[in-house]
Amino acid sequence: MQIIKLLGITILSLALIAGVLGCSEQEENNVRNESDTGTCDWVEQGPVTVVDDLSARLEAYVPTELTPDISHLDATQTAVLNKLVAASKLMNEIFLLQATPCREELLAVIDDLPANQQVGLRRYFAINVSPWDRRFHHEPFFGSWKHPEGANYYPLDLSEQEKAMISDPTQGFDGLFTMIRRDESGALKAIPYSKFFKPQLDEAAGLLREAAVLTANESLRAFLNSRADAFATDDYYESDMLWMDLDSTVEITIGPYETYEDGLFGFKAAFESFVTVTDPIESARLAKFKDELPWLESQLPIADDMKNTSRGGESPIRVVDEVYSAGDTRTAVQTIAFNLPNDERVREAKGSKKVLLRNVMKSKFEKILLPIADVLVVPEQVGDLTAESFFLHTLWHEMSHGLGPGKITLDGRETEVRLELKETYSTLEEAKADAMGEWDIFVLTRAGRGYFSENIFKEQSATYLAGLFRSVRFGIGEAHGQANAIQYNYLLEKKAVLFHGDSGRYSIDVPVFEKAIAELVAEICVIQAHGDYQGSVDFINKYGVMTDMLAASLARLDDIPVDLEPLFPTYE
Repeated sequence: MQIIKLLGITILSLALIAGVLGCSEQEENNVRNESDTGTCDWVEQGPVTVVDDLSARLEAYVPTELTPDISHLDATQTAVLNKLVAASKLMNEIFLLQATPCREELLAVIDDLPANQQVGLRRYFAINVSPWDRRFHHEPFFGSWKHPEGANYYPLDLSEQEKAMISDPTQGFDGLFTMIRRDESGALKAIPYSKFFKPQLDEAAGLLREAAVLTANESLRAFLNSRADAFATDDYYESDMLWMDLDSTVEITIGPYETYEDGLFGFKAAFESFVTVTDPIESARLAKFKDELPWLESQLPIADDMKNTSRGGESPIRVVDEVYSAGDTRTAVQTIAFNLPNDERVREAKGSKKVLLRNVMKSKFEKILLPIADVLVVPEQVGDLTAESFFLHTLWHEMSHGLGPGKITLDGRETEVRLELKETYSTLEEAKADAMGEWDIFVLTRAGRGYFSENIFKEQSATYLAGLFRSVRFGIGEAHGQANAIQYNYLLEKKAVLFHGDSGRYSIDVPVFEKAIAELVAEICVIQAHGDYQGSVDFINKYGVMTDMLAASLARLDDIPVDLEPLFPTYE
């Protein structure tokens, strides 16, 4: 122990050892008990009303069983899968603590409400993991409590001076893997995840190691053991590198990744997990696309000194079926694909892995996207929507997260776009990836690469148009929803998207869209390359808004689900 080393002696009395151990145990208990950002007295304040349209909000999420065929797995693979699902459930426990201060007290409020309200409220609370509706700017759907922008990562009573201190990178509060709390004197302190969530992480690490012993796949074994170690050290670099090399029928993505939940600074990573089964044939079909990334980077419509030509080019692609999800990704809007890891060191060395959740994507296309198009897209373009275009847009969206500015230098200081754009980063990055995904496909086709037919221009354009409305319904209080509002308003301004007032439908001018999408990519990448926080704020304030026309269009979709409520009957 550190105390023993400081004393500089090799033998201590039993009494002193007991005292030291007792202090250590007390310190760990203090950390474990600091799950909230302060007193929960605020939960008892204000009237506990329930929104009148709770039933309609519940209907916006269609319960969907995700039960992919895993009959081809052998007994060992199935046993490994079960261990990984058990570890994933612990990620859910951690995320609930990260997302919502005083969660148990808030749930207790529901117990005191009329019985006929409790079932619906509990279900909607589970969807949002809080009393704040993620589709509606985090406004409360019961009670009148204000949503804490920093979720449960920070004390709720931060002063402006303390906020400035947290945002100062020299103070040590901006780390991805720390919770910010107060010490006994009231001063801020950063507690590593490995200590704050030690019980859950220790148990999860044990399950990963048990799965590692069972599996016959060497790459999976190496990753699981390394990720288990990382849970105790908060150093995820080595396991992220091994995850890039993971080549197994049964796979898992598990740990702290995205920073969307931290709406105050965008610093803190949220825990999540995907347990998946890979389709090797479909993955191999798409593998050729990763070789185009260096060329696409060189073609970006920005100055050469803004391009990121040093990123790794491995960028594996996986087409998978989701067996189980937990944590950050399980909340409200369901992920259809992801591009990880976010660590720029890993991206510089190896690129990033693109994972497409085929069964989730298929459900959204059939249950949501096609019905939206039937209402809001002109009939002559509805026929251009294709499941393949939806799939390709999703794929190239994820590929585009690995393109453009990442590490940048400002005034001689090396930094990252994420750190400079703070809470605006996620919204702007999602808008970039959406627009750049279309730009990628168009540029590759114009260059004669031979991947797509000429029909790709109208098919991608029409599918993208319907997709804008699908995603903006997530709400502009959420990064993906606001990113699509940006695209909608920007493309209307450029006359690439046209509104027909007589029918209330939209069309897309394909040639104008091709030009406008390149301009949008350029504007966003320039803001990122300059680390221009104020420019990002201004851009989002101008375009990331819910206009009356957009709101009226979305109102016509009230009978169509907004998203899926995933059910995993095999494991729950």
